Amino acid sequence: MQFLTRAPAKINLTLHVVRRRDDGFHDLESLVIFAGVADVLALDPGAPLGLVVSGPTATDAGDADGNLVLKAARALAERVPGLRLGAFRLLKRLPVGAGIGGGSSDAAAALRLLARANGLSIDDERVHAAACDTGSDVPVCVHPRSRMMAGTGDRLGTPLMARPLYAVLANPRVHVPTPAVFKAMGFAPGESRDLGEHPLPHDGLDHPGFVDLVRGGRNDMQAAALSIAPAIGDAVDVLGATVGHRVVRMSGSGSTCFALYDDRRAARAAAARVAEARPDWWVKATALR
Repeated sequence: MQFLTRAPAKINLTLHVVRRRDDGFHDLESLVIFAGVADVLALDPGAPLGLVVSGPTATDAGDADGNLVLKAARALAERVPGLRLGAFRLLKRLPVGAGIGGGSSDAAAALRLLARANGLSIDDERVHAAACDTGSDVPVCVHPRSRMMAGTGDRLGTPLMARPLYAVLANPRVHVPTPAVFKAMGFAPGESRDLGEHPLPHDGLDHPGFVDLVRGGRNDMQAAALSIAPAIGDAVDVLGATVGHRVVRMSGSGSTCFALYDDRRAARAAAARVAEARPDWWVKATALR
């Protein structure tokens, strides 16, 4: 029996860098939401552990042996004696190294599939520990719902949005390495900075109130990423010229940018305009949850 799941793109609606820890990691506060666009992961349980990658962005995904899908599977196997593994097949649709957590979402999808194949609860503490061990963004991707993420990604809030937002995602096909962006920000070990008020979304807000609160947030990594990849500024400008946008911002460490709209029709019209203006970009209209 084959198991199948989607690995949706992760969008950082807000991203506040709190400090650089003495161990070199950074403490963050981020409102995360997930898109309708996704990679797809399949598992054939019982087969030898392995991974085959195909799809439009497969060639950018690197060597399968180093893929986070296998790292997550091995991390869970270390914690669950006798874990039934299997052969994974990944259909790679999302751009790689684009600030939308594609690899992390793939790894989280692997944990969901292995949990299902082995009769484990996805809330099993061993699944969470394996996610934390695999990568900072993996825990929030295990349950792909909008929520606050804090610390190094290990502390998660409760789901926030019931009604979807609508967005256009635009990636100018420029890879921005996350370590380079943190380096450009210039945090010294142990340093924290007062970067101004950072409103944190919470539950109990209606849809307009939620969007307004997101508008009041920011991405602390955007300026540093822009200094490395000026094409991000072009993406922000092109999205900012679309009709009806409510928020335009970079996601994660870049280079994907997003614009939020009040309804699906406005998002689709904006995506068509962006795709026409920049036919070489990766552009998608999508719902966010």
